[in-house]
Amino acid sequence: MFLSLKSSSRSSQEDEHRRVRSALAEPSKTRCDPCTSLTVWRKSLVISCNGFTVIDSYGDVVYRVDNYTGRPRELVLMDGSGKSILAMQRSKNLRLLDTWLVYGGEVGDHCTSTKEAIFYVKKCINILHGNPNVLAYVYWCRSSEKGYAYMIEGSYSHRSCKVVDQTKRVVAEIKRKDAMIGGVSFGVEVFTLIVEAGFDPGFAMALLLLLDQMFS
Repeated sequence: MFLSLKSSSRSSQEDEHRRVRSALAEPSKTRCDPCTSLTVWRKSLVISCNGFTVIDSYGDVVYRVDNYTGRPRELVLMDGSGKSILAMQRSKNLRLLDTWLVYGGEVGDHCTSTKEAIFYVKKCINILHGNPNVLAYVYWCRSSEKGYAYMIEGSYSHRSCKVVDQTKRVVAEIKRKDAMIGGVSFGVEVFTLIVEAGFDPGFAMALLLLLDQMFS
């Protein structure tokens, strides 16, 4: 009897998730639209777990994050099937306040100790900079070039951010999404991630996750 009730509860929750994903899906983009538009739902599909579910224009889950702690030291960005794509780890260097290292694949002390980080993201301390609109800087770890590769500006709490390159070209953008299901608004829990052609959506999603850690 207990197993039957548990199975029924899981089935009803899966049905609810499918209904919500279908409602949140963006209209299919045309061939003339070179950008990728994703709906980000600040909710994990795992019961009693925090995280993110990212839905494409067809209602399919393309990325997911499942966090079991409120302020984790490590994050894993997975594809829709649960395969790890990028792993993020807080820097252990106390001088690098609110800096995250990003690796390919799995996370953990053993895994990251045998790999080199691909890039790192550093929170901007506004009292040290003239532009209060800047949230963070992104640096390539293996680049010989000086300076940042990308800059993130705007307001994450208002879900209004832009990722720009060194030429100030916008490569990704976070925007509010007015979503209502059953007469209930999701507020800032549901928003849109727009990724321009040529910029990796997984990379953009990793930046979004780190903004959430830095400014939530």
